[in-house]
Amino acid sequence: MMRLKLEPRAQNSAFWSYGSPVLALLLTVVIGVLLFMALGKDPFRGLQMFFWEPIRSGYAWGELMVKATPLLIIALGLAVCFRSNVWNIGAEGQFVIGALAAGGVALLATKETSRWIVVAILMAGMFGGMAWASITAFLRDKFNANEILVSLMLVYVADLLLGYMVYGPWKDPNGFNFPQSKTFEAVTSIPRLMQGSRMTIGLPIAMAVAAALWIFLFRTRAGFAQQVGGLAPAAARYAGFSSRRALWVAMLCSGAAAGLAGALEVAGPIGQLTPYVPAGYGFAAIIVAFVGRLHPVGMVFSAVLMSMFYIGGELAQSRLGLPKSITGVFQGLLLFSLLACDTLLAYKLVIKSDAKSAVKSNLGGAA
Repeated sequence: MMRLKLEPRAQNSAFWSYGSPVLALLLTVVIGVLLFMALGKDPFRGLQMFFWEPIRSGYAWGELMVKATPLLIIALGLAVCFRSNVWNIGAEGQFVIGALAAGGVALLATKETSRWIVVAILMAGMFGGMAWASITAFLRDKFNANEILVSLMLVYVADLLLGYMVYGPWKDPNGFNFPQSKTFEAVTSIPRLMQGSRMTIGLPIAMAVAAALWIFLFRTRAGFAQQVGGLAPAAARYAGFSSRRALWVAMLCSGAAAGLAGALEVAGPIGQLTPYVPAGYGFAAIIVAFVGRLHPVGMVFSAVLMSMFYIGGELAQSRLGLPKSITGVFQGLLLFSLLACDTLLAYKLVIKSDAKSAVKSNLGGAA
């Protein structure tokens, strides 16, 4: 009798380090086809919504980059955390507070305000995200609080704070009682890259952040110390590195990245503060980070893939009559497929013959 068995590898597989995300994507597609068939939809048409429509034209590519920009920026910040063994799950809250801080600066602008206020808006977003992340860092540093729980719970506090501001002090008096701030002045809008597209300078900023992160992690002593300080505190202390410093650097970098993404979003495509600023980017960026293997180059591609899921979900909702949750379904499928496929990093599948069963079968036949 032949059976499949998982056997430990002597060391992690270099091939499956890169092959696992590809296999996870293929599994996601296969399960997606079965899902469309179960819902009574044309699977080819369904896959077209997710993998062809988002890239079929120049305008579609522009919209893809609009979605990919915040996902990439947040994922880059989270990669610093995860490589440092700091589990920041609350990037969504840091994104919201960054948007709130940036929106507060934008609301101060008038028609006579200088265009340079955009710089102040982006800085406010970064400092807002850093301030919110520092709460988690402080509680972990001083009281050894679990950063997963603290950062996650702070997401809901951030959402409530945003709701309070748009339903209360910052509510537009001329907004027909809708819970939203007034529309920001034109001088506060993030500059666009080209006419006829919503792409902003956020895209080159994101690519610059990716390049800076690659240099920091793989070409500087500080980046090496950051990773050692998080993964092996005892070894870090022996080498003179500070695990405490690794915690603060990781959380502040992640908070700044999430806050920057929030500022780019609220002063870019949205143009005002509303209760719908939280778009789930902070949670989706966790998947982006791991699908991209916590590497800046890999995260560029995984951010594009995740933004295809966002746009594909919107198109499937409007054209195929599927629920809005289809986006989350595909994101979840990709994550769980990746977790399953990552088993092949440390284990290999081997085909074994059950010798005892074979002997018993032969004896039985002889009898």
